[in-house]
Amino acid sequence: MIEKLWGSRFKKEMDPEILGFSSSISYDKKLALYDIEGNIAHAKMLGACNIIPKAESALLVKGLEKLKNKLSHGKLAIDETKYEDIHSAINFLLKKEIGNTADKLHTARSRNDQVALDVRMYSKDAITGISGKINDLQICFLKGAKKFSDKAITMPSYTHLKNAQCILLSHQLLAYIEMLERDKERLHDVFKRVDILPLGSVAHRGSTLPIDRFYVAKLLGFSKVSDNSIDSVSDRDFAIELISDLAILSMHLSRIAEDFIIWSSDEFGFVEGDDAHYTGSSMMPNKKNPDPFELIRGYSGKVYGDLVSIMVMMKGLPLTYDRDMQLDKLSLFEAVDTMNKVLPILKKVLYGIKINEEKLKKASLNESIYAADISEYLVTQGYATNNAHKIAGEIILYALSKGRLIKHMSDEELKKFSHKLNKRIVNDLIDPIKSVSRVKSYGGTQPKSVVRQIAKWEKRLRKPA
Repeated sequence: MIEKLWGSRFKKEMDPEILGFSSSISYDKKLALYDIEGNIAHAKMLGACNIIPKAESALLVKGLEKLKNKLSHGKLAIDETKYEDIHSAINFLLKKEIGNTADKLHTARSRNDQVALDVRMYSKDAITGISGKINDLQICFLKGAKKFSDKAITMPSYTHLKNAQCILLSHQLLAYIEMLERDKERLHDVFKRVDILPLGSVAHRGSTLPIDRFYVAKLLGFSKVSDNSIDSVSDRDFAIELISDLAILSMHLSRIAEDFIIWSSDEFGFVEGDDAHYTGSSMMPNKKNPDPFELIRGYSGKVYGDLVSIMVMMKGLPLTYDRDMQLDKLSLFEAVDTMNKVLPILKKVLYGIKINEEKLKKASLNESIYAADISEYLVTQGYATNNAHKIAGEIILYALSKGRLIKHMSDEELKKFSHKLNKRIVNDLIDPIKSVSRVKSYGGTQPKSVVRQIAKWEKRLRKPA
């Protein structure tokens, strides 16, 4: 039979099927450590405020420390069939350790503020852990950016998945670092709204007992104490914001994965994955598939689902606490678990990637990606932008229609388009290294600019995530 912290008001025992349906122990046991730590702080406060005798407070703390030690060493058995939730489980396990004094632990507290505390403590650790994994992934891209900057490896950039302009490969890798930095900043920002102590709000209105919430906040490392007891237990916007941030992170990881999936294709051939990371086909012996990248792309949908699930669950709830909110943890845990799984895998697969430098160099010889270079050169020679754009387009069309390379055009052919053009000038304009070196705008793909970006990230990423 499931042990409960309530029931004296009822004439009947609760239907076992209904009780099992409403039980959350199968998933909220993930909060066991946070529940114990919160209990320890609460027990110390009860004694410090003389709400219970100091000897009893000390006994509660001693018993809880024993449970924490057992949990840390995998020796705390939590039978899901015996308890309604992790809070009642810890309470009854404590009672086995120290006897009836355990019944005083729940003084000036409700499961409403207790679970809000546990989820906030869990979220703080989740933010710190995921931020560190993002930092590791940024370092992976930074190492690649530095390596290929030294080699000045160029490649085409793409818009609409069509050849656009010539860039440095390092510049593209640095773009991923920028994306991930914003993900990290969002997590750091939501941390401020998670880092608020709800304990002491009790069911929703506070307590008539002289508790000291600020003392508990200090013990548990919270920077703030909630100002409104109703709001403390009735909202999960901090969890929604965290999952939202993880959804944006997963979107970025999916886009990164998509680039490497495309680059892994036979048509591109820019990269090749490690044999230990890619998979084959049970039917086609020739296949080498970028499955990890595809799964990372797929997992983003799961995180989106977690976000939608918790938002739909919360949208119609009246204040204060409603049992629907028990399900917030399913969305939060799954989103956090997904990111903790995806980030290290992406890093490992990326470290195993081999860049086909020759393919990238060959792709950089596609003359069409220098049309904008020709157009901007003509602007420097006094042409209006629209006219310069028109002339460059006509040159590309002429080359395509004649099956000619621009670099093989004679001075006479080029001067039909503009008297400012000749073979020497055009050959300079369609040279990959000269092309990227001409970029002058701040943050662009010019080699010196890329070196500055790398130096900036080398300095920043040395700091803790």
